[in-house]
Amino acid sequence: MKRYEIEVNGQVYQVSLKELPADTPMPAPTPASAPKPDASPAKAPTPAPTAGGTAVNAPLAGTVLAIKVTEGQAVKQGEILLVLEAMKMENEIVAPADGVVQAIQVAVGQSVESDQLLLKL
Repeated sequence: MKRYEIEVNGQVYQVSLKELPADTPMPAPTPASAPKPDASPAKAPTPAPTAGGTAVNAPLAGTVLAIKVTEGQAVKQGEILLVLEAMKMENEIVAPADGVVQAIQVAVGQSVESDQLLLKL
């Protein structure tokens, strides 16, 4: 087995590959794994606006490493709001839309659960 590190959409993954003999038959793809002709890449779900704005929830459980914004700060879509560490990887949580940070619900060093409210825009 050979180990490689690859980066996909800014995320780094470690993979192990096993070289097979050239005459090894390839299994036929199953309908669930076969790519569709016009399949577009999956997009993250758009956070639902709440009565007080847009909720930004944790995509996975982890620990808040850094908060890059302050309450009252205007942000643009795609701007980094905070950094969440999960499985020894740093995940940048970005603004899903333009807005103003209304409330920050977490603190640096705090553990959060998947889907927990992090902040509101």
